[in-house]
Amino acid sequence: MGDSDEAPPPVHRRPPRPARGSGGAVERFAAALRRRVRSGASVAARASFAADSGDESAASEPSSSSRRRDTSGDASSAGGAAGGLDFSAFTFRAAAPVHRKAKESPLSSDAIFKQSHAGLFNLCIVVLVAVNSRLIIENLMKYGLLIRSGFWFNATSLRDWPLLMCCLSLPVFPLGAFAVENLAFNNIITDAAAAGLHIFLTTAEIVYPVLVILMCDSAVLSGFLLMFIACIVWLKLVSFAHTNHDIRKLITSGKKVNNELSATDIDSLQAPTLGSLAYFMMAPTLCYQPSYPRTPCIRKGWLIRQIILYLIFTGLQGFIIEQYINPIVVNSQHPLKGGLLNAVETVLKLSLPNVYLWLCMFYCVFHLWLNIFAEILRFGDREFYKDWWNAKTIDEYWRKWNMPVHKWIVRHIYFPCMRNGISKEVAVFISFFVSAVLHELCVAVPCRIPKFWAFLGIMLQIPLIVLTSYLKNKFRHTMVGNMIFWFFFCIYGQPMCVLLYYHDVMNRIN
Repeated sequence: MGDSDEAPPPVHRRPPRPARGSGGAVERFAAALRRRVRSGASVAARASFAADSGDESAASEPSSSSRRRDTSGDASSAGGAAGGLDFSAFTFRAAAPVHRKAKESPLSSDAIFKQSHAGLFNLCIVVLVAVNSRLIIENLMKYGLLIRSGFWFNATSLRDWPLLMCCLSLPVFPLGAFAVENLAFNNIITDAAAAGLHIFLTTAEIVYPVLVILMCDSAVLSGFLLMFIACIVWLKLVSFAHTNHDIRKLITSGKKVNNELSATDIDSLQAPTLGSLAYFMMAPTLCYQPSYPRTPCIRKGWLIRQIILYLIFTGLQGFIIEQYINPIVVNSQHPLKGGLLNAVETVLKLSLPNVYLWLCMFYCVFHLWLNIFAEILRFGDREFYKDWWNAKTIDEYWRKWNMPVHKWIVRHIYFPCMRNGISKEVAVFISFFVSAVLHELCVAVPCRIPKFWAFLGIMLQIPLIVLTSYLKNKFRHTMVGNMIFWFFFCIYGQPMCVLLYYHDVMNRIN
């Protein structure tokens, strides 16, 4: 009875096949289109269309639309196909929107720094290669090959032996400073007497080579090298005396410092030894401390590669000077006595080889030479420079391009001035004044012309610092300050100084 009351189960019958004709063709096309959508071919096609049309938003749409179609079921797909509402290929239709969201042009001010400019960078390289190739061919056709072996050594170099002897005798002054510190640490002399002796030694160390250069008929390059070495020794002697004076104060006064000392700091609070002084005088740093971080070993292969690169770039500097800079300055007029347009044309002509020379000099000295010394001495801290080429202000450039000098000025001039109640602006002025005096000594003494061009060039950096800082604050997130820096670096500053000193030296000789 119970079994007879139950309804019979439904019977699923296959629907009859449609007759051959237009209706069957539509069904077959819709089924094939649905299979293509499920297989992902439409997604790839839409992504390709979005890439070709430049529409980034359309590339992400097919996945969500295909998910909606997958979840709707076969019945809705069939119904949509039957009603003509299948949008699986809608992206390819004329009715599909092309403009989907607000966008900026790639070179607009809001989007220019968000884009990749690798292609423009490659274009600049191609243009530089083309322009410089033309200049090289033009120079060779006009002057021939000017560089000679006499650039490195000639008969006039033999007259510079007093400068060589002066350079070899400079280690006497560090030994004298070491003797003074030994007397001071053993309480044989007072701190005031030690300070007076250090002042006498540092003054004599810088005056001695000046007198030798002025009394001898030496070449400008030889005099410059001697004054450069003498200034380095002077900076090291000042750091040696100042640091040991501070160490004695910390040891004898019993005062506590503001923060806790690490084990390295405690090791630094000790009297100098002859070994620590010798290492400091050879190390690629200007700031004295009894011990430095050291690397575990010397990489001989790496060291040989750096030496080879140093020789190559040193020769390249000589080639640029002899082949390009010398003909330009010889055939030029004094920039302050000739016509304005003539002076501008000469400065612009000199700016390009001067920039190449400066970049080669920077790479040779601050990367290759200092790293070679650091590798031989296993000197660990090799932050000799930072990314000064990205500087947005002149102040940022001076803080990044020469880290040994920057650390010396901050440690021995800027912070001591601040601790003694001097304002920040005055401390900056004093720092630039000391740097300007050293630059003037390095250039004016070998040239024997106290024109103070180098001194004024350094002191004029102070108003440029104010100007570029103002531009950086006014035009935020832009490179206006960096452009101003490169303008003064490449065009206005160094080429003008080269021309001024060259013509002054020629007038003095004549």
